Amino acid sequence: MKSYRRTIQIVIFLAVVLLGGYAIGNAVFSDNGSGGLPKIGSKPPDFALLGMDGKTHRLSDYKGKPLIINFWGTFCPGCVYETPDLQSKYAAQDGKQFEIVGINLGEDDLTISNFVQNYKVSYDILKDEDRTVEREYGLRSYPTTFFINPDGKIEDIFIGPMQQKDLDARLSRLLKT
Repeated sequence: MKSYRRTIQIVIFLAVVLLGGYAIGNAVFSDNGSGGLPKIGSKPPDFALLGMDGKTHRLSDYKGKPLIINFWGTFCPGCVYETPDLQSKYAAQDGKQFEIVGINLGEDDLTISNFVQNYKVSYDILKDEDRTVEREYGLRSYPTTFFINPDGKIEDIFIGPMQQKDLDARLSRLLKT
């Protein structure tokens, strides 16, 4: 009886290890829309999100112009760190050469408004209240920034906080296409 019980325990253990390994491998290495970031050269997932201006903004609203999509939250030190550089670049060109869209990751209006006022953010801030767009873009780390060329394709993806030189290099490439 003891030998039989031991065999069953080993079989159950192996089944759990195999199923767990499969689930983890599938989540990490999956290549479907929900399993990872959209790829460079592909079109980004569409969205329709409410902005802090009370209007609904769609990805198609920015068609034909270079676009930076920055996923951020006030809870993210890296997001806070890079905001002044994004704002500075945006203000310097006054929305004439490129657009920036900041997509907030599920925070309340008061928190977002206070942040926007404190950092004098003038580019569009959209609210991903249920974090659906975050999932569609496959985010795993914050901030994550997508650089979209005028043809509507992803030119580059930057994961983590950008320093000024990172932003300058990507923006320079984006504006040349």
